[in-house]
Amino acid sequence: MSGWTAKRFWKMATAEAVEGGFTVRLDGRAVKTPAKAPLILPTLAMAQAVAAEWDAQDGAIRPETMPVARAAHSAIDKIGPQRADVQALIVAYGGSDLLCYRAEAPEALVAREAAAWDPLIDWAAAEFGAPLVVTKGVQPVAQPAASLARLEARVDALSDFELAAFHDLVAISGSLVLALAVLHDRLEAKAAWAASRIDEDWQAELWGEDEEAAETTARRRLAFLEAHRFWALCR
Repeated sequence: MSGWTAKRFWKMATAEAVEGGFTVRLDGRAVKTPAKAPLILPTLAMAQAVAAEWDAQDGAIRPETMPVARAAHSAIDKIGPQRADVQALIVAYGGSDLLCYRAEAPEALVAREAAAWDPLIDWAAAEFGAPLVVTKGVQPVAQPAASLARLEARVDALSDFELAAFHDLVAISGSLVLALAVLHDRLEAKAAWAASRIDEDWQAELWGEDEEAAETTARRRLAFLEAHRFWALCR
């Protein structure tokens, strides 16, 4: 027996102002999150984007085609109740940031990493007073506690909705610094994604990339760009 699948039952999805922000209504009925919490969004632009995703559904509802709604649900249902844990997980990336671990060889790859990553490490030191230690190889290196504390303070200043976007930018790229560079308009999202893929792209250039790996990369790239879009909708 196949499971029950929710199907479209409404004619129109609308974004409306409510107390505390904005919401989405389906034929006048307020949308709720999967955990049955009120869907209160911080900006009209975000509410309009969620309404557009609901309007785009045809027949069976496909949550995978609703990235803005999914991120909003995450902000309300997951990050809100578990903010301290989520924030700690994100900040931990600063202690093992992708940009701090460099190839030892070949020289061309070393140079490629340095050209893309050194300016961002320097920027984080100047922007946040958070210098980080760069090393070669994969042996763990301790980062200055003061630097991590200053990076954590920046993360702590984010709203739950901003943190939902930031979590994905960090987790997908493997870099707290790269994600902060995107948030502060130091780097465009597409450029940040490319910077996070230097090692993988190098290997693909040498040995090629199989179809399955290419599909996985494409999905992760799309998720990264969707996270950046959600960040923009928070503002």
